[in-house]
Amino acid sequence: MSHTFHIPVLGLGYSIDTPLKVARYGISSSMSVVDDELIERMRQYHSLLNGEVFAPILKNEEDARARRITSYLDLVGRVVTRQFEALKALPFEAGNDLCRYFELLPENTRLRQGYDLMLEFTEGTRKNYFQDLLRSEMTPGAIDVNIMSKVDKMNYTVSGDPSGELNTDALAALRGFALSRLQSSVIMSAGMNPRLYSYLETFADFYPGENGLLRKKVILKVSDFRSAFIQAKFLAKKGIWVSEFRVESGLNCGGHAFATEGFLLGPILEEFKQKRREMVEELFIGYRQALVEKGITCAQAPAQRLSVQGGIGTALENEFLLDHYQLDATGWGSPFLLVPEVTNVDKETLHQLEHAGEEDYYISGASPLGILFNNFKNSTSETLRLKRLEKNRPGSPCTKKYLCTNTEFTETPICTASREYQHLKLQQIASAGLLEQEYEQAYQSVVEKICLCEGLCASAYIKYDILKPRENKAVAICPGPNLAYFSRIYTLEEMVRHIYGTTDLLEKIRRPHMFVKELNLYIDYLQHDLQSQLKELSEKKRKQLTKFKLQLQEGISYYKVLFADSASQTSQLFQDWVGELASSEAHLVGIEI
Repeated sequence: MSHTFHIPVLGLGYSIDTPLKVARYGISSSMSVVDDELIERMRQYHSLLNGEVFAPILKNEEDARARRITSYLDLVGRVVTRQFEALKALPFEAGNDLCRYFELLPENTRLRQGYDLMLEFTEGTRKNYFQDLLRSEMTPGAIDVNIMSKVDKMNYTVSGDPSGELNTDALAALRGFALSRLQSSVIMSAGMNPRLYSYLETFADFYPGENGLLRKKVILKVSDFRSAFIQAKFLAKKGIWVSEFRVESGLNCGGHAFATEGFLLGPILEEFKQKRREMVEELFIGYRQALVEKGITCAQAPAQRLSVQGGIGTALENEFLLDHYQLDATGWGSPFLLVPEVTNVDKETLHQLEHAGEEDYYISGASPLGILFNNFKNSTSETLRLKRLEKNRPGSPCTKKYLCTNTEFTETPICTASREYQHLKLQQIASAGLLEQEYEQAYQSVVEKICLCEGLCASAYIKYDILKPRENKAVAICPGPNLAYFSRIYTLEEMVRHIYGTTDLLEKIRRPHMFVKELNLYIDYLQHDLQSQLKELSEKKRKQLTKFKLQLQEGISYYKVLFADSASQTSQLFQDWVGELASSEAHLVGIEI
């Protein structure tokens, strides 16, 4: 890969067709396949846009979810291939897409330097030969697919019978990817699902073929070394190799947030750095043995990449992460929400994001999954939620049912953001005889939930003008807190140059170091958790919180040494980091458990 960054999955609709916009330039990106209704709508839109015949796959058809995903991924693959071949066939003329491909590359890469050298040649055979050589080394960006492992509800037939374990949401999504013609990776996020991981075994593309190449690869999105190793060993023993660990900050990220037990990103990356080679060797032993049992030989361990994402904001941070932790790539997600040619954000939401401040981004309990969720106060979905409360109509109509997991009141799972669930739950807490403060806390925890199935798709439908009559227009969006420091709409060139350090979009913005920002988010999380336990703090919970605080203190000690060893420690920027770290430490010390 020529680029050293990728664009992670952004909600449902925001990056659903990002590969069609950036893959031709060699930039890798990821799409979510949670919502096959969205996927079918986008397949129709892009089929017609690209002159292809669209044959709908109806919801009630056999294996419809997997087939819809396969058909959409194959369409994206075909279109990107055509785009890339058309781009390569262009002459090297200033301002066109072929030159754009090379000019987006980092200046220190061999391919970019070769391009710059070619421009100095006079016209003739030698220059033409050099141009052909450059074309031969071009590669499109990866078209990767993200599956939330635990968003895996059971589906039912028209008659109400379970449609079988192979047709649960996550397994059907994996089958859709595995049967596609793409040669790319599936990203498993949101924790381990043994049934889903075991299902990988049934698809030949995940095993090494000629020359040991994997047609389809597995990426694990993880938040600490231990869980990464456990998951990778589980897969290796089944003959499935993890081709990349994508480390994500527990709280300083977009979308759902998975808080660690106080483990901070710097120390986590340090552990990967120290144990990476040893891990590969151990994984390969189990992997090779599993392949032998399947009649497959593999002489050496396949490549294993390591990348990080979550809160990276400057070229300085980006370069430090790559160099110090010996990473293969970084992920830049939320800032691309302000790049309209890359992501699907409607005009109203774009305007809100441009003018938002730090206070507008917060970690919430809005997700029906019961997992922390990075939310945006000014979204139209939040406005709609509050209007419904004013009318005493909490909850949303539940039409898509992707997040139906609760069986507290019903035999068939329902969604905690649904009107049905919230009506039943509020009745229950109203009759529980709670004190006023307890009731208010319980009430807010129920009505805080929002419909993500509709909200995370609406922006794409609005942008492409394919919203159906009476369809919900309320937009939910889940940027990471880092987006607060980006304050206008940018072009792809501007954002890529910012990542690589040839321009600085945050030059006049005061912003904490990404490690300090994450630390502060964890301190706030600890404080909130402690306050919620004030009435009755059990001994078990006290020990957990004490351990959490101690882990944060160890992280601060690590950062003190890291910053002290910094080559730029005499700079004002370094002094700011040290000051911010000291302030955070004082705040943490002041929290009594």
